[in-house]
Amino acid sequence: MPSKRRLRWVLLPVGAAAALVLAGCTPTELNGFLPGFVEDGTPATNHTEMISGLWVNSWIVLLVVGIITWALMGWAAIAYRRRKGQTGLPVQLRYNMPIEIFYTIVPFILVLGFFAFTARDQAIIETQYEDPDVSITAIGKQWAWDFQYNGDEEDNSDAVWTMGIQAQPDKAGNIDQEALPTLYLPVDQTVQIKLQSRDVIHSFWVVDFLYKKDMYIGKDNYWSFTPTREGTYAGRCAELCGEYHSMMLFTVQVVSADEYEDYLASLEAKGQTGDINDAYDRLQNTPNDPTDPSVQQSDEGNE
Repeated sequence: MPSKRRLRWVLLPVGAAAALVLAGCTPTELNGFLPGFVEDGTPATNHTEMISGLWVNSWIVLLVVGIITWALMGWAAIAYRRRKGQTGLPVQLRYNMPIEIFYTIVPFILVLGFFAFTARDQAIIETQYEDPDVSITAIGKQWAWDFQYNGDEEDNSDAVWTMGIQAQPDKAGNIDQEALPTLYLPVDQTVQIKLQSRDVIHSFWVVDFLYKKDMYIGKDNYWSFTPTREGTYAGRCAELCGEYHSMMLFTVQVVSADEYEDYLASLEAKGQTGDINDAYDRLQNTPNDPTDPSVQQSDEGNE
């Protein structure tokens, strides 16, 4: 039997080699090739790294379990194979209580562990900011998005908004990204998004944020987070919601605080102020009013 000193000398180079391999990994590789990370390691939001950690560590545990299981299967297949000259069935073993208890307890511990870490992270991610820097209402509709940047929560008198249209592919299937509904967010500021639906169940998904949340009629959902990196991010509906579900796309622009305020000022200058639902109702009643900015935008989507 090898001594502890010999085992130590064996484990040292193995540990050093593993450290070198991990040190050479990029942030993308360390996070399981998930979106939301760049070469300098900055995640897209304050929750992105937590979500990737849960995902990657779960796969590591599962791979270790898989390797052990495959090794035991291979060992059993080799050790108990039929030898030359043998006939009939090998000796049958039944009711090995230690092994049966082991095979019951280990999966139970694994399930409890997965549940505990998932519940812990979910509780953190689902905690809503009581007084966020930015409050936004995102409304899903067949098959586009409306965004309202809330001011006074009581009556939305100083809110500004934008109404979007579904993606418009050309004959070659290319989509004009600049024409997609765009949600602006200020970097490094706390954000709370109220999620609503105008018709059927939708799901608000920003791919690089590694999170999505359903939108229902008659029930508001909320999502709180802090964008931590400026950039352009793809968003889409993650719930099959009808014929043009695949065209229900949007873009998220994470910008500086000054750029964010300039964008809100530009919406106010266009007259897109007040409660977006009032503008939407007005659109339904007067769809041909060329002076209404909400009508101008929606007419494009009805062509």
